[in-house]
Amino acid sequence: MPDGAGSSPFRHAETARDEAPQFVLPLVVRMERSEPPARTDALETAARAVLILLADERANGDGQWAESVRDWQDARIRKVVRRARGAEWRRAEALPGITVTGAHAQVRVFPPVPLDGWPKDLARLQVSGTELDDPQPPAAPDTARPVLWLNPALDMSAGKAMAQAGHGAQLAWWELTDDQRAAWRADGFALSVRTADPRDWEQLTSSGLPVVRDAGFTEIAPGSCTVVADHPALRDRAGSHR
Repeated sequence: MPDGAGSSPFRHAETARDEAPQFVLPLVVRMERSEPPARTDALETAARAVLILLADERANGDGQWAESVRDWQDARIRKVVRRARGAEWRRAEALPGITVTGAHAQVRVFPPVPLDGWPKDLARLQVSGTELDDPQPPAAPDTARPVLWLNPALDMSAGKAMAQAGHGAQLAWWELTDDQRAAWRADGFALSVRTADPRDWEQLTSSGLPVVRDAGFTEIAPGSCTVVADHPALRDRAGSHR
């Protein structure tokens, strides 16, 4: 489940999913110079943005975005995070999509587009340079709600980590029943993104919970486990890892 575009410095083997027409889910994070968002807030907002799009009526059934969402999910599940400020952000907001707001972060998610068919106002936005920090360590997560655990051994840029958190949320969404999805949606898609304790990582990845394995298009080697999606509704099915 890569989040990059173009040729890969890591991957070589092709799969059937590579032969399908390739689409990408664009996400744009608002990064004003004077008030950039905190890293964890941005990661959590990006993950929620993916879920909100997946649950949107326009992305399902006969909705206006449904065909592109199906095409996207039939191929590699690519997500690319770009950054915008000022007039760039205003132009991005004028395009069809959904803006999701976290504590302070704002992320706009757009319906999938062909890999080489980005709208010009999104294509001109920068991918690199999406570096964010937390002003202080985030509080312990509420484990009664979903937690997306990041691999503590990987050094990912904020943009890469935002895409990976979105992948983790999407894997959890796919495994839930309709009633469980409805309950999560009613809770505002509440979730936390945290870096796992290195002592817990091996147990998390072998717990049976959904695991994101990156395809290696950007930053990290193929097959790297980046996120474990720890949704309470999936724990009994997977077997407790506590």
